[in-house]
Amino acid sequence: MSRDLFERIKGDKGPLGKWADKAEGYYVFPKLEGPISNRMTFNGKKVITWSINDYLGLANHPEVLKVDGESAATDGMAYPMGARMMSGHTTYHEQLEQECAEFVGKEAAYLVNFGYQGMVSAIDALVGKDDIIVYDMDTHACIIDGVRLHSGKRFVYRHNDIESCEKNLKRATKMAEKTGGGILLVSEGVFGMRGEQGRLAEIVALKEKYNFRLLVDDAHGFGTLGEGGRGTGFEQGIQDEIDVYFATFAKSMAGIGAFFAGDKDVVQYLQYNMRSQMFAKSLPMPMVKGALKRLDMIRTMPELKENLWKITNALQSGLRNAGFDLGTTQTCITPVYLKGEIPEAMAMVNDLRENHGVFCSIVVYPVIPKGLIILRLIPTARHTIQDVDETIEAFSAIREKLENGTYKKIAASIMAG
Repeated sequence: MSRDLFERIKGDKGPLGKWADKAEGYYVFPKLEGPISNRMTFNGKKVITWSINDYLGLANHPEVLKVDGESAATDGMAYPMGARMMSGHTTYHEQLEQECAEFVGKEAAYLVNFGYQGMVSAIDALVGKDDIIVYDMDTHACIIDGVRLHSGKRFVYRHNDIESCEKNLKRATKMAEKTGGGILLVSEGVFGMRGEQGRLAEIVALKEKYNFRLLVDDAHGFGTLGEGGRGTGFEQGIQDEIDVYFATFAKSMAGIGAFFAGDKDVVQYLQYNMRSQMFAKSLPMPMVKGALKRLDMIRTMPELKENLWKITNALQSGLRNAGFDLGTTQTCITPVYLKGEIPEAMAMVNDLRENHGVFCSIVVYPVIPKGLIILRLIPTARHTIQDVDETIEAFSAIREKLENGTYKKIAASIMAG
């Protein structure tokens, strides 16, 4: 007889799953309660919240809540029923696509239900078995999963390393000449873990030597970078050279959904070939009308982005002046690099949340190498300078305990118990 499939699951819960009994409900799957804001409730206490993707502070803006609520009351959460292609198409979906395309300087756009699902499906649709994918090794999991679906050849280059990128483009070109296929290069506008911008201008310059198309995931750049928040392509002055532009509503717009933008014929191809959209229910009307309102506010309220960067600059300069390592972030994403093992990280984060009232995301192995801890902060337009000052003070206190071995002793005691 064959082995029971679940035998492996019982014996190997995975690198994160093995911590589930001690971590679930607190370090992973935590419950932040109350209105989305700079301060929320966690474990019965008010905490400064640095882990919400609400860059421009729109989640609970009165104008946004009004539109969301009115649409929910009049349209309901079910309308439109069915997939876009069959029965879920409306003029509002078309309007949102047109406005998104205009905002990012592209000919057309196509709305998708979820960013993760959309990116996986778009990569699958754009390349065939004879085509070659070249991609940055630090791209988001949605890109990695899309690449995994590809039945053809793929080459990965070192993160933001243009020399490595070109080396792999050369390899891809030789392979494409044999297969008769094309080349898709995939990068991010902003890398969500490190906060670095993708070196898009230098990648685009390689088009003079190599024949490839460029797909850019700009989930964290849309709304935060470039003139008027139009994204990383505008920030670097190369938006026209991005062949397929992608952004999500889940970050700056504090909503659900995403879109792809590019030349009309490419966007139409995606409309008719992205399986995740052809066979999935259409984005509900409150999400669509809500996104239209949010996009209008980004266009007409520059003070939202200005305040975001006021807080970002205060937070990052304050942490650096206090001696913290923020890596090479060039965006609002603020990673604080510390050294320690997972048990120490858990003890430290517990102290940070319970005794200092600061809640931020913790990143450990296997997402990053062993022995490294990242405390990842996401500033928003809702945060205040007081939030920044209190956070820097708290970080200074926990760093001292990490370095003098306090958390190692606490972790050892917990593990022994």
